[in-house]
Amino acid sequence: MTKIEVAMREYADWCSAIGVNTLDKLRMVMEEGRVIPLINLCEARQERKYAEIANQIYWKKDKCRIVMMSGPSSSGKTSSSLRIAQQCRVLGLVPKVIELDNYFVDRDKTPRNADGKYDFEALEAMDINFLGEQISDLLSGREIELPKFDFVSGTRHFDGKRMRLEKGDILFMEGIHALDPAMTPSIETDKFFKIYVSALSALPSEDKEHNSTTDKRLLRRIVRDNRTRGISPEETILRWPSVREGELRYIFPFEENADVVFNSSVLYDLPVLKHYAQSLLSGITSESGAYEKAQSLLSFLSKVIALNDSEIAAIPPTSIMREFIGGQMLY
Repeated sequence: MTKIEVAMREYADWCSAIGVNTLDKLRMVMEEGRVIPLINLCEARQERKYAEIANQIYWKKDKCRIVMMSGPSSSGKTSSSLRIAQQCRVLGLVPKVIELDNYFVDRDKTPRNADGKYDFEALEAMDINFLGEQISDLLSGREIELPKFDFVSGTRHFDGKRMRLEKGDILFMEGIHALDPAMTPSIETDKFFKIYVSALSALPSEDKEHNSTTDKRLLRRIVRDNRTRGISPEETILRWPSVREGELRYIFPFEENADVVFNSSVLYDLPVLKHYAQSLLSGITSESGAYEKAQSLLSFLSKVIALNDSEIAAIPPTSIMREFIGGQMLY
């Protein structure tokens, strides 16, 4: 089996072990008022997984001083990265972060797609030579000055922020190309510990219809983008095909390069997403190009009972779902 299949099988076995392995059984748990204990159990499992990954990083710390993390949109990469970093601190390691978005080439060197628009997701949009030089310097014990990319002017500048890897320091980097060896061709691959994060699992229903993990990520993005960026659900749905195209080109081909696959699904994710997404989707009219997809999402959400306010309040601030619904506090 592939690493993705192993992660999915492990999650399915766990769902079976606790007796919540279909949407119908999840509905039963909710109808019986047992959802808060289920939330607590899911969160305990996630935290255990974060700790297990941190343990592996610790065991390899003398050789692998760089943690690279990637995954498709709305997988919870930011939350996962911060929770794993926190678990590394428990072990006495000191996580430091390099933001790969600061390593874009200047705008005049950015490649364009077939439509003539800037292709910021292409590997060629990244200054991989400069990134490689800075990583090599850090691994050699030298201090570097970190770049800052100005997205308005499309140029890189420096503001005096410096970094050196001291004993016990672990470097964290997250980005769509993080698992692609071409991102860091000048660095030996055994210097990296690579993590792939995605919401890999969805509960089947008794009528044999399966909801989609891709749709689950789309719902996460609809809720988050509307809350944090003021982006309408209609706009998010219409953008989704281009997001998916980027995932197919730049992320999925390299998922098996990961040392660890983290499944960011939780059993209560659809009930909490329904609480926020149903009204957003219902506001999309039949004249919109997003209407058909909105109706499809509403159709499979109809099989789910939404969490109520008191149940949502029970979701801890460290939960991966807080990245999307708000109220997150990761430290």
